[in-house]
Amino acid sequence: MQVHYDIGNLPEFRQAVVTVGSFDGVHQGHRKLIRQLKRLSGIVRGESIVVTFDPHPRNIVDPHDERVPLLTSREEKIRLLEETGIDHLVIVPFTLDFAQLTADEYIEKFLVRHFRPRYILIGFNHRFGIHRQGDVRFLRWKADAFGYEVIQVTGTRLDGEPVSSSRIRKELASNQVDKANRLLGRPYPLSGIVVKGDQVGRTIGFPTANLRLDDKDKLVPGDGIYAAFAYWQGQRFKAMLYIGRKPTLTHSVHRVTEVHLIDFHEQIYGEHLLVEIIAFIREDKQFNDTESLRQQILTDRKQILMALEDHETFQNYRSTELIQKTAVAILNYNGLVHLQRYLPGVLKAVREAGAECHIIDNASTDGSVAWLHAQHPDLPVIELRRNWGFAGGYNKGLLHIEAQYYFILNSDVELGSGVLERLSECLDQNPDIAVVQPKILDDRERDHFEYAGAAGGWIDMLGYPFCRGRIFNITEEDSGQYDQPSEIFWASGAAFFVRSQLFHQFGGFDPQFFAHLEEIDLCWRFKRAGYRVWAETTVKVHHLGGGTLAYDTPRKAYLNFRNSLITLLKNERPLDVIWKIPVRMLLDYAAILLFLSQGKIQHVLSVLRAQLDFLLTLPLSILKRRYHQDAVNQLRIKPRANLKGQYNGSIVWEFFLNDRKSFREIIR
Repeated sequence: MQVHYDIGNLPEFRQAVVTVGSFDGVHQGHRKLIRQLKRLSGIVRGESIVVTFDPHPRNIVDPHDERVPLLTSREEKIRLLEETGIDHLVIVPFTLDFAQLTADEYIEKFLVRHFRPRYILIGFNHRFGIHRQGDVRFLRWKADAFGYEVIQVTGTRLDGEPVSSSRIRKELASNQVDKANRLLGRPYPLSGIVVKGDQVGRTIGFPTANLRLDDKDKLVPGDGIYAAFAYWQGQRFKAMLYIGRKPTLTHSVHRVTEVHLIDFHEQIYGEHLLVEIIAFIREDKQFNDTESLRQQILTDRKQILMALEDHETFQNYRSTELIQKTAVAILNYNGLVHLQRYLPGVLKAVREAGAECHIIDNASTDGSVAWLHAQHPDLPVIELRRNWGFAGGYNKGLLHIEAQYYFILNSDVELGSGVLERLSECLDQNPDIAVVQPKILDDRERDHFEYAGAAGGWIDMLGYPFCRGRIFNITEEDSGQYDQPSEIFWASGAAFFVRSQLFHQFGGFDPQFFAHLEEIDLCWRFKRAGYRVWAETTVKVHHLGGGTLAYDTPRKAYLNFRNSLITLLKNERPLDVIWKIPVRMLLDYAAILLFLSQGKIQHVLSVLRAQLDFLLTLPLSILKRRYHQDAVNQLRIKPRANLKGQYNGSIVWEFFLNDRKSFREIIR
């Protein structure tokens, strides 16, 4: 990590991904934001930059108020941020002149001039500019003019309340050290130089190191006795920490911070000592005589040793990070009617599973966003500035969401209990499975499979997709015939449970697809790298289907025929591409004849337009093939592609000429 103190002498950052804040405490909420900062900079191959201020802005803006006690000194903040692995830390002197910047000036003269950001990440309550007039909406309003994008990171909650520096200060002031440490994600530290005190402690058998703290603004917890670890010259010692005015011995006017290192006999005056506070033992109180105090300290010592042993056995704050395991992501475009019908059931299942739900809105115009804010004010809504389609919408929206697993779920899906838990278990137990889907049944004919994914997707030798339970437009009745979980070739985008890291590493969905077949393209890339795709048909969802784009429309036909050709070109072996693409294009003319016989002139025009667009964008598709091949090579887990779920025949031949209408008739 490079640390920069001169705002006027910064390097030229590459694809800068920037976040700005005080970061006092570098607590769990801060680290969530920084993890997303690093993740996003890795996706765009840019540099991660944390911008912070010194001194604390509130101590400059409100100089007549009581100073804000700090959870971290500047040196502690630098050390903690370096541990996160960011590329750059920029420490900006916060002055009265800086505080007078308007929101416009803050963006143009500070953020854009010095950092030229590709992305700006901000916390859920971030404000800027004089009188705190700037917020996330203002940043987004200026985004197009300056060429950046804004990612707002949702707040982290613990025990039902947001994690914040002010909450941690409150917990420490009331001696709730364990709660504060959980919010911080590590033990709260105090550090300073050991100076001579009154040396009364040694007369009762407990010599103490009197600490002169490094930072006068550092928050010192409430008076009392604490269990702690002390660090000196790279060694760790069990310790008893006292904070107070020593009412029994000297009744000091000023609060003192003294540490007794257990079984330690060195003279360390003038040495630097770091103390990590582990647990609160008791409040400070006055005793009648020194012997009563000594006996109490012996009792305290036993309790402190027990508390430190419990900490060693059960709690490692340094490795505790509040990372959400599963996040359900629902893309919405003018889907108010579906949200009203299906979202309550989804939220119930999400709560039962301990997961999160996020709505990604593709610039809807039907009032669905206003309805979400009114009916579900705590539900995170990621508002995109235009309709990017299924592929682009999810690519952009998922950048905002941090979780181990994403469950990409259509807005017209009924999600029951137990589905999230089982799909999560499947990926937990099988690290080579990249994506899994449940059984997908029709919400209209609830005992039939649904077109969009049924019991898992396959492809034939020419890249035509079909499903266990659906061939072309024929869906089977579910009689349990596919209840055995199975490896498949592709999982349905209607209920697509995927490892988030792999989703981003493999480039996500191809935004050129807009909608339709993008999940097949991504699954094919996973399988080329040796990963498995799985149908966990022990659990099910019900899908309305065609809610946003009806299946039998000219627009759907266009996307189907164009994206099928692009998928083949990008993923099939080079020698096979040479003959399969011409064969597919010839078969498209057979489809044209079928549409003509049905009087579907618009469908005919859609197929012709699809072929033309495929040919016009051929150079782009070839470039993307090379780009994705590099990712496949770098992320490969097996030397050869995994082709399980590919049928070495033609379903066109089987369906139309051999009259085989079900999966089991074809795959025997």
